[in-house]
Amino acid sequence: MTGLNTILIVLGLFLAGGVYSFAKQKQPTGVIVLLGICSALCLLAGILRIQGLWE
Repeated sequence: MTGLNTILIVLGLFLAGGVYSFAKQKQPTGVIVLLGICSALCLLAGILRIQGLWE
């Protein structure tokens, strides 16, 4: 696993925690959706890089 993979996965998990926190605080839905999309993209990119499907 390279440094970029680790950063992407950690960032994705951090953003996922933000989604949970913002939803719990009843923040605007647009912010929650945006954080959720960013989280999913970071996690997906990290996983694809680990699998060697995206370089």
